[in-house]
Amino acid sequence: MWRRSLQMMLGRRPMAMQVGAICRNRATGQVMLITSRDTGRWVIPKGWPMKGRSLAGAAAQEAWEEAGVRGKIEPGEIGRFDYDKVQDEGYSVPIEVRVFTLDVQEEADDFPERARRKRRWFDPADAARLVAEPGLKRILTNLRNHAAQD
Repeated sequence: MWRRSLQMMLGRRPMAMQVGAICRNRATGQVMLITSRDTGRWVIPKGWPMKGRSLAGAAAQEAWEEAGVRGKIEPGEIGRFDYDKVQDEGYSVPIEVRVFTLDVQEEADDFPERARRKRRWFDPADAARLVAEPGLKRILTNLRNHAAQD
């Protein structure tokens, strides 16, 4: 509490929070990545918390809107990672993403952001190599390691 107050006094803004979903195919162990709208880099579906939804529920909604997948979302987060979200004005805002897993049961051809993104399935190790955020790389690597132990 005192740390946050000190940061506010020093002009530091508290880190904003988003939620994200690692969409996986339980049968193959693969995970889906999507391209970002601005740079086309590989990311997971993510966005802001939503009024009236749990954090996991908001992550599931982002998976639908950005990747066109629906399924069973796990209620507990599997990790967090940070990144800097670049704003239109040219500055960036630090974001902490809370990550949930979604076991994909349906993959639609028509979904809200279909025209703005590409999606592709990857082995978690390959996905970890493709994403830029070190924390997300770690989560994907841990997911692969956990699957190997099952």
